[in-house]
Amino acid sequence: MNTVHMKINGKPVEIEAGSNILAAAKKANVNIPTLCYHPDLPAWAACGLCVVKQENSPKLLRACAAPVQENLSIITHDAELYQIRKTVIEMILSTHPNDCLMCARNGTCELQRFAAEFGVREQPYEVRLVDLPKDTSTTSIVLDPSKCIKCGRCVQVCQDMQGVFALEFIGRGDHTVVSPAADLPLNDSPCIKCGQCSAHCPVGAIYEKDEIGDFVRAVSNPELHVVTQIAPAVRVALGESFNLPAGTITTGKIYSALRRLGVAKVFDTNFSADLTIMEEGSELVKRLTTGKGAIPQITSCCPAWTDYMEKYYPDMIPNFSTAKSPMMMQGAITKTYYAEKANVDPATIYSVAIMPCTAKKYEIGRDDNMHASGFKDVDLVLTTREFARLIKASGIDFLTLEDEKADSPIGEYAGAGTIFGNTGGVMEAALRTAYNLMTGEDLKNVEIDAVRGMEGVRTGEVDIKGTTLKVAVAHGMANVSTLLEEVREAKANGDEPPYHFIEVMACRGGCVSGGGQPYATTDEVRAQRIAGLYTDDEQSEVRCSHQNPEIKQIYADYLGAPLSEKSHHLLHTTYTERPLYKH
Repeated sequence: MNTVHMKINGKPVEIEAGSNILAAAKKANVNIPTLCYHPDLPAWAACGLCVVKQENSPKLLRACAAPVQENLSIITHDAELYQIRKTVIEMILSTHPNDCLMCARNGTCELQRFAAEFGVREQPYEVRLVDLPKDTSTTSIVLDPSKCIKCGRCVQVCQDMQGVFALEFIGRGDHTVVSPAADLPLNDSPCIKCGQCSAHCPVGAIYEKDEIGDFVRAVSNPELHVVTQIAPAVRVALGESFNLPAGTITTGKIYSALRRLGVAKVFDTNFSADLTIMEEGSELVKRLTTGKGAIPQITSCCPAWTDYMEKYYPDMIPNFSTAKSPMMMQGAITKTYYAEKANVDPATIYSVAIMPCTAKKYEIGRDDNMHASGFKDVDLVLTTREFARLIKASGIDFLTLEDEKADSPIGEYAGAGTIFGNTGGVMEAALRTAYNLMTGEDLKNVEIDAVRGMEGVRTGEVDIKGTTLKVAVAHGMANVSTLLEEVREAKANGDEPPYHFIEVMACRGGCVSGGGQPYATTDEVRAQRIAGLYTDDEQSEVRCSHQNPEIKQIYADYLGAPLSEKSHHLLHTTYTERPLYKH
């Protein structure tokens, strides 16, 4: 590794060549303020908040974009830099509404934090606000362009990280706005509702649709039987909202909190992740052994990904697993199997899902397949962020809660179900069970290293007693096209498919960094959350979906077998080509 030697405020620093000054300062334990910069994205030096001085030079450098150099000496903080940064903040505030108390980002807004840290108490510049309407066209996220500070993070995320191109800069100068392409409503654009724009926005210009009030009204209604489920990734991220380290497993406290909020039953999406594996794994084995069904089979548990596929790669629909996402399977099972077992009228069941993902709000109404129970299978989705606010508003001291267990018969899960929340986890969980379905034996080592890691695209081969299974994993939508073009080319040339099984997750790292997770997600945070899920898996007594006793029971009592007629009706779905732009 090539390194350079430099100084930060007189302190020697050795750092990898090609790094920026921001990274060098961090290594020297110095924090330089930034607004437009995010470690997920290429630096483009838009805001000017991170300016630093080069010693013995009048030149000011933008630390996020300026590369380190041998013998460079940088001053990061002095009286002049303090005033420059304060002026930048004041200028941004001159075009920004000051309704902080009613803003979705109140308390988590990066601009608000810097205004407080720099002691901004008055406005020295003429206030020039824009009166632009909110875009509430989607069921998932809201755009409030009047609060946009033109940092460009959302545009970079949508175009470069996700490859969706639903957002762009429109206009010039003071009239520049961030808007869906062609200035359409967001719901009429190519938007896949992944929410990465909201997760990366530093202010309240993009945020999830808040539906906490619907939950409060439901649990207050004596005629409703409110049941909940929690996604795998929520349990390793929620704690951050209560000052716990990222990756802390809070499953038992979540169950406890939900009961204190007044729900009748607490179930776990991990159970239906195991159910998904039984259906999806059986589907894969059937395609491989009978030749019926397109190869490669592609996972379908991510609603942002399925939306993307229907818009950008409709020719791949035959390759998609027909298995619903775990959330939707849980919803269908709750209002059928559970309702029958508990002798509860399914018309009175109000099903709530706590999810890391804004696209889940869209998924519950995406088509008629989401009403397989005869009712709306999932009535409400709250993101991790909404759930944290709900707990706090309800006066619950989360950190002192005793751990509790989920309710039966659809709450117990295997370790395979919990790793669904990270990239490669669906693949690994499916392979654990596919091995059993193909050989009649269980894997001795259930940890499959070939599908683990954070590379945007990972490929490998898994040996199933002499049968080689070629697999691929992609996360972050912009990485997916590489794999799919490879599949397309092989098909066009009449060649064998390059892979047998492909896993795709829309968000970098998987659901652990979904659009509804706590803010300030970086690769360091992702790694901690992923480690938490693997720890949960390792601590589980049962680590393969087909070994889960409650999974065995639901097939024996109700479904019959994977891919049965009843399973297909309740647990599977269909896809259709969707236009990029609605007219």
